[in-house]
Amino acid sequence: MRIVIAGHGWFAAKLLVERLHLGDKVLAVLPPTQIDRLAAVASSSGIRVTPAPSRVGADCIPEGTDVILAAHAHAYIGADARRKAQYGALGYHPSLLPRHRGMDAVRWTLRAGDAIAGGTLYWLDDGMDTGPIAAQDFCFVLPGDDAATLWRRDLAPLGLRLFRQTLELLNLGVVTARPQLEAAATLAPRLLDPSEIEPTT
Repeated sequence: MRIVIAGHGWFAAKLLVERLHLGDKVLAVLPPTQIDRLAAVASSSGIRVTPAPSRVGADCIPEGTDVILAAHAHAYIGADARRKAQYGALGYHPSLLPRHRGMDAVRWTLRAGDAIAGGTLYWLDDGMDTGPIAAQDFCFVLPGDDAATLWRRDLAPLGLRLFRQTLELLNLGVVTARPQLEAAATLAPRLLDPSEIEPTT
């Protein structure tokens, strides 16, 4: 599989290492800046690094890309970029979509008092976390959890597993996609309290 990874931090770098280990050809990575863990790992592996701080356009996507993987990516991946990849773009969102669409899904999960959290791998479209679901799984929120604990213990590993499972099927030509249930949608807008910042490592 020929892939491009857009994202940053530990999660995107871990996905890059895993995909290389599994034999994928990573054509490029798109971190927000050159000073990023994803950029460092890619550079050490001889992979093209193209900073994309706010938007990923078609010019960022090499010819022959099969799929774009969005791993903790905050840059908007435009329709022109998605069309350039054979299968489009897959993104991981740390909630049970359509619940908690938005930038602060983990913190809103805790604020809402949810007993169950989860992660969703979905096909990016023009909306915010609105695309068809490729894979989804849940985890429990434990007493005393904060955003960092829940992310590191369950949600980040779950995301890597969903990428792995979905790409295994994609390698066989199997595309999984089901629409989100709009009646269940909630929003998770950016929270400004710096003590609650969602971790990236």
